[in-house]
Formats: sequence, C-alpha cells, structure tokens
Amino acid sequence: MTETSDPRTSDPRTIAPQVAQLQGAPHWRTIDFISDLHLQPSEPQTVQAWRDYLQRSSADAIFMLGDLFEVWVGDDALDEPGSFEAECAALLRDAAQKRPLFFLAGNRDFLIGDEFFKRSGITGLAEPTVLHWAGPNILLSHGDALCLDDVEYQQFRAVSRSAAWQQQLLAQPLAVRRAIGKSARTESEQRKQSGTPYADADAQMVATWMQAAQAPWLIHGHTHQPADHALSKTLGKDQWRIVLSDWHIDADTHRAEVLRVTPEGRQRLAPERA
Repeated sequence: MTETSDPRTSDPRTIAPQVAQLQGAPHWRTIDFISDLHLQPSEPQTVQAWRDYLQRSSADAIFMLGDLFEVWVGDDALDEPGSFEAECAALLRDAAQKRPLFFLAGNRDFLIGDEFFKRSGITGLAEPTVLHWAGPNILLSHGDALCLDDVEYQQFRAVSRSAAWQQQLLAQPLAVRRAIGKSARTESEQRKQSGTPYADADAQMVATWMQAAQAPWLIHGHTHQPADHALSKTLGKDQWRIVLSDWHIDADTHRAEVLRVTPEGRQRLAPERA
C-alpha cells in the first residue's frame, strides 16, 4: 500500500517551527534592531556608518538579524592577515564590551561559526528566536525562510543548511571559496539591476510562526522592503510584522535605518554617526 503525505503536516505554512527562547536583561529599556548591511570592502561608506553606529549607539542591546555581511566564506578567513573579516570581528569585540550584541544568520552569512562568535564576543541566535523582555514578546527572524514564493531560493536553502553540504564547501581552499563568494555577489548584483522584486513573507506562515511563539510582534529583514504591517488581532492584542531596512551608503544613496524599541513603542531612526 502506497502511503500519501498528509497535507496538514506537509504544508510549511502550517508547520510550527521550533522557537528558541531568549530572556532580556531586566535593565534593558532600549533595544536596537538592524539587518541587511551586506558589509563588504567595496562599500567603505556603509562599513564606516556601521562602525560609527557601534561606537555611538545608546541602546542597551543590539540585535543584528542576518546578512550583516555580503558573503561569509568560513571562519578561517579570520586568520588571513589584514582580512576584512578579522577587522569586522575586532570592531564587534570592542562594541560588545559596552553592551550585548546578538546575531541571527541570514542567507548571505549562514556559514558564520563558533570561531567568529568567540573572536567577536557576540551571541549567536537560532532561527527563529522569541525575545522576552519588558515590552511585548518579539519573534526574531532573518525572514528568508518565510518567503515561500522564492521557490528557487527555498530549494537552495534546504540543501545549503545541511551539515554535509556545508562541510563539503568548507573543505575547499579559502581562495576557492572567495571566488565562489565573488560569483554569488555578481549574480546578486545582476538580479538587482534587472529589477526583479524580492519575494515577501507568506502571510499564513507568518501567522503560524507568531502563534507558535506567542509573540504579538515579528521583526525580520531580508526583503529590503521596510514597513510596519498591521495584522489581525489575537486575544485583543495588536499584532505587527515589522520589516527592517537594508543599508547602502555611497555617493548617490544614503539608506540606513535602525529600529529602536522601548517598552513604550518603536521608532525608525538614522544610525548614530560620528
């Protein structure tokens, strides 16, 4: 007898994720959220804006929700003398001495590993994580797993998150991985130039995740479509899907935004600069 799958359990929109838990510190009153900085040596003004922000932010904690780097080819890049990766880890280490920093991997930097966290002094988060603190429970995600309409990417994501695939890639020489990363950046730039829109988060999947986390707010990045989406109320509480902005600063574009959350509410701000 041939078994058939139960659509109620095979549809990813209805499958509740395993949600990690994070308890915020009692003294936190100001929390910042950023994502999609896509840091790379070829965009020094964006890197400088990030550096200034880390040094000057008045937040009690900072959450970086994925795609902090344009590409991460492995933690051994930290050992390369004068590498961009080592420079960024040092900046994070200095900032982490002032306040806790948290990182949730995105689709560009999911290969970040334990050595990076050790050297940078920041805390890694699972996808997704719910933050409990003085304000509303907040579900944190990079957002890429929610964008089901991007079928080609979802297929790649399923493969690339496997330990076997990652081990095979990381076994390649660093120079080879850097070339692969350069090729991926070129393809991404071609997609942006073509005007192909980013897929948005699936509404039913968002509802399933938020219900599983018992969180009235979901904060994510990935789509490069910053907005506050009001959702249907549950148990009398306002529900929001809050999408973070990407960062891109050069001669013609000055796009950078921090979402600052307090127990009283939230606001979108330009990053504090030198």
